[in-house]
Amino acid sequence: MLDTAAKLSARVFADDIDQAPTRDGFGKGVTEAGKTDPRIVVLCADLSESTRAEWFEKEFPDRFIEAGIAEQSMAAIASGMTAAGKIPFIASYAAFNPGRNYEQIRTTIALNQSPVKVCGMHAGVSVGPDGATHQMLEDIGLMRVLPGMTVIAPGDAEEARKAVIAAAATDGPVYLRFGRSATPVFTTNDTPFQIGKALTLWEGDSPEVALLSTGALSYAALAAAHTLADEGISSVVLHVPTIKPLDEEAVLDAARKVGLVVTVEEHQAATGFGNAVAALLAEKHPVKMKILGIDDRFGQSGTPEELLAYYGLDAAGIAEAVRKSAVS
Repeated sequence: MLDTAAKLSARVFADDIDQAPTRDGFGKGVTEAGKTDPRIVVLCADLSESTRAEWFEKEFPDRFIEAGIAEQSMAAIASGMTAAGKIPFIASYAAFNPGRNYEQIRTTIALNQSPVKVCGMHAGVSVGPDGATHQMLEDIGLMRVLPGMTVIAPGDAEEARKAVIAAAATDGPVYLRFGRSATPVFTTNDTPFQIGKALTLWEGDSPEVALLSTGALSYAALAAAHTLADEGISSVVLHVPTIKPLDEEAVLDAARKVGLVVTVEEHQAATGFGNAVAALLAEKHPVKMKILGIDDRFGQSGTPEELLAYYGLDAAGIAEAVRKSAVS
């Protein structure tokens, strides 16, 4: 097993593991990037506290724009600012950004390859009691089909910080997906992050199953792998924070080692990360596959823990899906 994977897997059951929402990583990362690059500006749609955009605002008030509840205008303004040499980050709930301003993102940002960084907060069902209207489950699908759009779903707050800094230095538009709820911080300052690269979190001896996950659910996938190992089911866990461009080499390498690939995402199963993996494997390495996500349903109100368990996306649900898929 890789040294990095060993260190990360050892953290999974640590009693003192830190927890923080990935949106905190946005606030820290964009402020850090802003200190070294004066071209960086932040626009927010009346949600600066919730999105952590206020952290940048306090440090650089002259480079922060409160767009109000006008997400369409926010996207178009940001695109215009790139023509003046700026690197804008636009922040709101993912249900509104890209949910409400998709046409402006498509036409004024993606079509022009403007280097706007679209930041969708409170994505997935784990936003909790806010319910279906605010639980954006379609954003990965919407954004990954846009030509030239990079799509990133960081695994924890520390990786989110690194992803924001990397996005600031990336040409062209980027979509970054963040969560509201505190989740385990399983990476460290030394854990490598690079746009377009996946990270092996765990690899058992002669693995039978490849667990490929994106976003904060990679921690649950790692926990599931430990449970399955105790039952004699060996696996490899690949964390894939960059959904587009997909790390094809790493995905194919994992798939070639096993007889079953299971993808995990807090998103509609039909359009997101698993769909991207399935398209790759169908063309280059057909293998038995199961896509774990939300199956053609909207979310509902509940605690993050209740909702992830209900949709089978917690560690227990992931392990059970592997058991069923392995014997079917």
